Amino acid sequence: MADVLALGWQGIFTLGLVLVCFMLLARTRIAPDIVTSGVLTLLLVTGILTPTEALAGFSNPAMLTVAVLYVVVTGLTETGAVGWISQSLLGRPRGEISAQWRLMLPVAALSAFLNNTPVVAIFIPALIDWAKRNRLRLSKLLIPLSYASIAGGACTLIGTSTNLVVNGLYMERTGQAGLGLFELAWIGLPVVVTVVLFILLAGRWLLPTRASAAAAFEDVRRYTVEMLVEPNSALAGKSIEQAGLRQLPGLFLVEIDRQGSIIPAVSSQESLQANDRLVFAGVIDSVMDLQRIRGLVPATDQVFKLEGLRRDRCFVEVVLSNKCPLIGLTVRAGRFRARYNAVIIALSRNGERVHGKIGDIALLPGDTLLLESRPEFVLQQRDARDFLVVSQLGDEHPLSHERAPLAIAIVVAMVVAAGSGWLTMLEAALLAAGAMIISRCTQGRVARRAPDRQVLAVIATSFGIAAALEKTGAAALLASSLIGLAQGSPWLSLALVFTATALLTALATNNVAAVLAFPIALDTAAQMGVNPMAFMVVVMIAASASFATPIGYQTNLMVFSVGGYRFADFVRIGTPLTVLVGAVTVLLVPLIWPF
Repeated sequence: MADVLALGWQGIFTLGLVLVCFMLLARTRIAPDIVTSGVLTLLLVTGILTPTEALAGFSNPAMLTVAVLYVVVTGLTETGAVGWISQSLLGRPRGEISAQWRLMLPVAALSAFLNNTPVVAIFIPALIDWAKRNRLRLSKLLIPLSYASIAGGACTLIGTSTNLVVNGLYMERTGQAGLGLFELAWIGLPVVVTVVLFILLAGRWLLPTRASAAAAFEDVRRYTVEMLVEPNSALAGKSIEQAGLRQLPGLFLVEIDRQGSIIPAVSSQESLQANDRLVFAGVIDSVMDLQRIRGLVPATDQVFKLEGLRRDRCFVEVVLSNKCPLIGLTVRAGRFRARYNAVIIALSRNGERVHGKIGDIALLPGDTLLLESRPEFVLQQRDARDFLVVSQLGDEHPLSHERAPLAIAIVVAMVVAAGSGWLTMLEAALLAAGAMIISRCTQGRVARRAPDRQVLAVIATSFGIAAALEKTGAAALLASSLIGLAQGSPWLSLALVFTATALLTALATNNVAAVLAFPIALDTAAQMGVNPMAFMVVVMIAASASFATPIGYQTNLMVFSVGGYRFADFVRIGTPLTVLVGAVTVLLVPLIWPF
């Protein structure tokens, strides 16, 4: 207690703000950039930080490198290069174990050089089709997909934004050279091997089996959709059978709402009437077929309030993020159309039918929505935090496949230039981004929207919060506490740093956890008189070791709803994996970067 009081009000206030920051991130839906920006503002107006100190993160080379790499990735996604690579590498598996290693190895390799979020977003639809063709259970593949992308990001300096951020902090605070592009591979490759072997050996018992292969796909793609029989429609007077509404595969008519009177268990001989509201449940392909049947229109009148002609619009699938401001609100109360210039025409929630009219349904994280929108919606929302996945149905926006080899060549040149030391990572990324635009591998408007501004804001503001922890002595106090618990042992201190960082990243975001754990780890090394590089690497790995909860890492949340998983599924397989990765990291890091 005396040590805490010795910090003065500035240190106590800073510790209190950090505690509140983590509580808000873990227990509310407030966007992380809002939370960290608010904390940084309080540190600035109270005089704990000067304006220069508070805003230093916005000019940090690591943060700028992350922003530019988003543009580089668009060159690969817009040309279809990543999709082409994934399809050519998966092949035909002989069983689930064969499928898992065929999936995890290329995903880990790609995630070493690309942000893992677009890698997972691209692999999800390809994986669904691949598993369907080979009669594989999707629940045995999606968690391995997410975990492999996380592990692969630990292999290089650009594999995840966390590595760049911590490395940038290390060079800024110590004045020493940071890690090379491939130096993390000494610990990253053992982590990948650990994750892959653990999934292959223990996955058959720890990965959930929710249903048979056929039922799994039915659950993943089942939508609730309402259609209206138009006035003067040719369908009026026809039976359900004659209208062709019984022949659509994977689709069934749940009920008819006729002027407020519900007709359940609809007979195939039931005659349709004008203004009948038909409620269907079924797979996406048949839902799309409904949109093409003459005389049927989406039951919501919002469709007719969108700008432009219907023939100029497109259908888009999106998955709601837990940061979407409409979570908990009904579609009508949230004014979805007014906010996004798009209309929800169908909704899927873990393969179960959602009762009620679309406008009266309260939205939840992980809900998959089928939207009717203008083509611009995809570009506007692809990198927004409101949605985890934004996928246009159909090929309204064709990919420039002929430029895929060129996009791959640009990325290879970037890696070679940075890895050989010819250029810094920022310089190589800037040249690669420019080459992608000049060669038309990506368009200027796509490149401008590519950087995730909320992620960048979290990184930049977290730099200032970490500076406050160090300036007030709070980081030194926490470091002393860790040393006390470790009884002066560097190995045990390293284990405690890993544990603390892994717990923080399970509750908040990996970048916030890493940046706030950094000054504690640095001061721990300084007080013990040992090489701080080992502690920095442990912070990098621990911040990415988000296996135990679906909310700990964005890729986990992306596969959560698609796979029909439960929270406990991640806890059951992710907790022992986190412990195992932690043991490997703490054992090997001091041997690679000696104390």
